[in-house]
Amino acid sequence: MPCDNQKHSPGRHGHHSYRDQISSDGPRDGGEGGHAGCRHAHGDFRQERGHGGGGRMRGGRLGRFFEHGDLRFVVLGLIAEKPRHGYEIIKAIEDSVGGAYSPSPGTIYPTLTLLEEQGYIAMEASEDSKKSYAMTPDGRAFLETNRPIVDALRARMATMTEDGPAPQIIRAMENLKLALRLRLGRGPLTGEQIAHIAEVLDRTAGEIERS
Repeated sequence: MPCDNQKHSPGRHGHHSYRDQISSDGPRDGGEGGHAGCRHAHGDFRQERGHGGGGRMRGGRLGRFFEHGDLRFVVLGLIAEKPRHGYEIIKAIEDSVGGAYSPSPGTIYPTLTLLEEQGYIAMEASEDSKKSYAMTPDGRAFLETNRPIVDALRARMATMTEDGPAPQIIRAMENLKLALRLRLGRGPLTGEQIAHIAEVLDRTAGEIERS
């Protein structure tokens, strides 16, 4: 059921804007209910779904780190601190949760495009020719209106660094998995190579258990 404050601006975006495209699949979960777009005074920001939580969760502790729409608040909060480009945002989010989650470029860049269409951020010139985004006055006003949501999301992200493994351990685990995939992808192993790799892994596992 549509709510009263869900208003679109055909004059600004037309009927085939990027904003309409990424929200065409509609709500995917029941966690926010049928009136998700009614939560905020600035319109249907959280109802525009489709790229809410894509990325890599390490360790399988949470199937989806962000609910649909939450990532946009996190991105806005980071850009409010200083202008950033897409890769900086990905790394900032990954670092803030101790490497437990990393949003994909296919999530971050469409989110930036949407925020720019909504007038909350604007592209600015960058010395390294990367697309850097800065907050607009409308974006700061929207962020302040929704400050409790932003603070709650950051608190949740902070718990990931408290409860999860140290970032150095996560990095080392990822390096080990990558090394195995690359070596196994080069072709069949000889019996001697199989024995050597197994011995290294078993020895490492034993050292970790004894640490």
